[in-house]
Amino acid sequence: MRLNIHDFSGHPFQVQLSRALADRGHSVLHGYSTQFVTGHGRLRVTSDDAPTLRIEGLEATVPMHKYHPLLRTRFEWAYASAWQRELEREQFDAVVACNVPLFTLARMRRFFAARHQPWVLWHQDLYSLGVGAEVARRLPGPAATAGRRWVEWLEKLQVGDADAVVAITDAMVDQYRAWGVEPLDVHVIPNWAPLDDIVPADRDNRWAKQHDLPRDAVRLLYAGTLGRKHNPLLLLELLDAAKARGVDAHLVVVSEGVGADDLRAAAGHRRDVQILGFQPAEDMTEVLASADAVVTLLEPDAAKFSVPSKVLSYMAAGRPIVALVPQGNPAAVDVASVGGFVGEPTSAGAVEAAEWLSVVTRDAEALAVIGDQARGLARARFDIERITDRFEAVLAAASGARSARPLVFASSPLYPFTSAGR
Repeated sequence: MRLNIHDFSGHPFQVQLSRALADRGHSVLHGYSTQFVTGHGRLRVTSDDAPTLRIEGLEATVPMHKYHPLLRTRFEWAYASAWQRELEREQFDAVVACNVPLFTLARMRRFFAARHQPWVLWHQDLYSLGVGAEVARRLPGPAATAGRRWVEWLEKLQVGDADAVVAITDAMVDQYRAWGVEPLDVHVIPNWAPLDDIVPADRDNRWAKQHDLPRDAVRLLYAGTLGRKHNPLLLLELLDAAKARGVDAHLVVVSEGVGADDLRAAAGHRRDVQILGFQPAEDMTEVLASADAVVTLLEPDAAKFSVPSKVLSYMAAGRPIVALVPQGNPAAVDVASVGGFVGEPTSAGAVEAAEWLSVVTRDAEALAVIGDQARGLARARFDIERITDRFEAVLAAASGARSARPLVFASSPLYPFTSAGR
């Protein structure tokens, strides 16, 4: 098959899937946004890759302003235009849209239908919930209600019109039913981390020495995005609570953006806090191995639908995990099952996590056992050959699913006399 797999975020496991599909003889163009700042996977083709793999960054003609509503929307429309130009240059049997922003995908949905292009929605998050929450923060009551209805309507159309949907949790499928949407072909395939790219390694490695991490302190590490779904100040609360309980703790944060900037301002000139930018993909094994315990955060309104990919990387690295996430989140179950700590993303949860750290960090062997259990779960879950089998079947079915199926015209809840296709 000729495949265009577009992961806007450029994350590690998506490009691993593209490599695996190329290894099986498929012609794969893996795309990502060059303007979205986040941790990336291995986004360069090497001599070890199959000759049928291409990896190309895509850039909109306007800059990205993540939290400015009008400028962000303008960027998303421009990004859709850039992707359309790419797709017009060659034919693909199937296109996969992963982590693609809501308004970009709204335009792409119409483009796919007009060209009778088979496409798969690899649904990583319910974007309408996050956009709706931002609308509620910025607009008064009636306008906020109308705005939330509109963005939900956009996402419902995308789910319903895709030739196949790959959801990452059963909760997403439940939400489709609650919306009254029945996707043509829906599959639940949980996310994973690339086991060959992230492996257990020595704590005092080259990267740790390069960044002067204290050898004797208990190193707490947060690696990943700090956005609207996270409260970065909880990291300082966790650090302070651990130190108050006699733990000689040191916090390392590998992130960029508004959350990292807020944390840097709050930390001031503290010597027990290091805030570094996103690190190269080839360094991630040593970055994660440098920690005695790794931390993840997630706010309550993201409970059921958002699975922090950093947790999956943490498990692959074989490190004990502190998860300050809502109990309903799927990551909470995994972390608890391997002996990590799960607490609510609150000040009280940070204190409980510090209590846990004050106990487990006294015994290096017990800490190692928890890490080994995390890696064991990753090995059991993240078999890329089995995962590729499932995606290959989904893509093969989707590539033959769209005949002359027309664009779904649906009245907007805000503009009942207009249609989605106009």
